[in-house]
Amino acid sequence: MSISIDGALVRRDGSPWPVKKFERHEVADYEKRRYRGLDQRLVDGREKRILRRLLGSLRKKAGRARPEESPVILDAPCGYGRFSALVGDRGFRIVSCDLSPNMVSRTLERLRPEPGRGVVADLVRGLPFKAEAFDGILSMRLFHHLHREADRRAVLSEFARAARGGVVLSYYQMTALHILQRRLRRLLGKGRYEIKMISRRQFDREAEESGFRVVRAVPLIRGIHAQRIAWLEKKGPASRI
Repeated sequence: MSISIDGALVRRDGSPWPVKKFERHEVADYEKRRYRGLDQRLVDGREKRILRRLLGSLRKKAGRARPEESPVILDAPCGYGRFSALVGDRGFRIVSCDLSPNMVSRTLERLRPEPGRGVVADLVRGLPFKAEAFDGILSMRLFHHLHREADRRAVLSEFARAARGGVVLSYYQMTALHILQRRLRRLLGKGRYEIKMISRRQFDREAEESGFRVVRAVPLIRGIHAQRIAWLEKKGPASRI
């Protein structure tokens, strides 16, 4: 995961974790070892099942608005392209975006032979696209790394500007069991950095004040895991789907 210096990973002592843009061999190593453990395979499978439903709903709405062509979705941050095939299977054309050039390159490799577009950008500082350039936006596993409300709002506001339709994104909601799990991991020396959990009320408020309405927020594993995958729709007459 690559994010801006303003939203950088935070160590347990509160100091910033250095921003990592990944060399090509590091991208390959990360892809090889990530989501290989039993618990991570469970997370990966559950995320994809939820996304199939939400992106399918988003695709239907986009199709009604623009039946003459395939809708375009921004995958930001795209990482090494873990969700690329899933997004393509839902009938979207994809623009892959990440702070790491090598992550973007790897995602485009995974999209072959289908044509793909890739962009290197810092989501907190802004997106290099015109207003309402996308029929939808996918943003997985970014928001729990953004510890400052100002950074989350900056990203949400950019999404509201760049999307003509809905946004599907993940965040971590405060869950007592997950908080306990993180503490145990730290005691065992496995928790290298802090993740940001916020309340459902706070997330709804930040989304609302950034121009969205929260349609649905699906728990990854109810009562156990803190991750929620939310479907947001733009408010007001600017929304076209």
